[in-house]
Amino acid sequence: MAEEHSVLVVEDDSALASMLKELLEGEGYDVVVAADGQRALHQGLTRDFDVMVMDRGLPGLEGLEVLERLRRKGISTPALVLSALGNPADRVEGLDRGAEDYMGKPFDLDELLARIRSLIRRHADTSAMLRIPGGVLDVGSRTATVDGTGRVVLSERECDFLEHLARRPQQVFTRAGLLESIFSDADEGGVVDTYVHYLRKKLGRSCIRTVRGLGYVLGPPG
Repeated sequence: MAEEHSVLVVEDDSALASMLKELLEGEGYDVVVAADGQRALHQGLTRDFDVMVMDRGLPGLEGLEVLERLRRKGISTPALVLSALGNPADRVEGLDRGAEDYMGKPFDLDELLARIRSLIRRHADTSAMLRIPGGVLDVGSRTATVDGTGRVVLSERECDFLEHLARRPQQVFTRAGLLESIFSDADEGGVVDTYVHYLRKKLGRSCIRTVRGLGYVLGPPG
């Protein structure tokens, strides 16, 4: 059984999407379904998923275009393309444009589940180390190594905050969004600014950039 892993299913065939949702939820996954490319792009940019299962022939944006746009934004969520376009040339194109795995339709349910488990394991093995300005964040040990400061120990909340930014290095996060995602137990938004101050004091001002009127983004001042 999966343990609190989340899956974005991108499929415009409502019957197949419902079947996949029921199958994955039966395995213990938290499942979100997007029926077109624009919704898939929005979900991928604004929520954290452990894996994406994506069709190619979608309304709006084609599935591989969605993947390319997510990759350009720094989203590294592993993707399994599930498509009727299943000849070798189609598979090569899918892998070259951002997919980690590719299955043709029709497909075997047990094999699909096994491939999803494999993607989650492989991604977990490589996701504990994240790039931050001038250094690396080690999520597992809650430490950051930055040029000029050496190895710095972070509190659990500081690490969560920095990890949240580092997993989407080009996305601007609003204070309200950060409050909801990281500080949901806090009463007011000032806690976000407080933790930005803490992280800048430990890692230097270049670790988090303020975008005036919008919020915060990973990176040095512009």
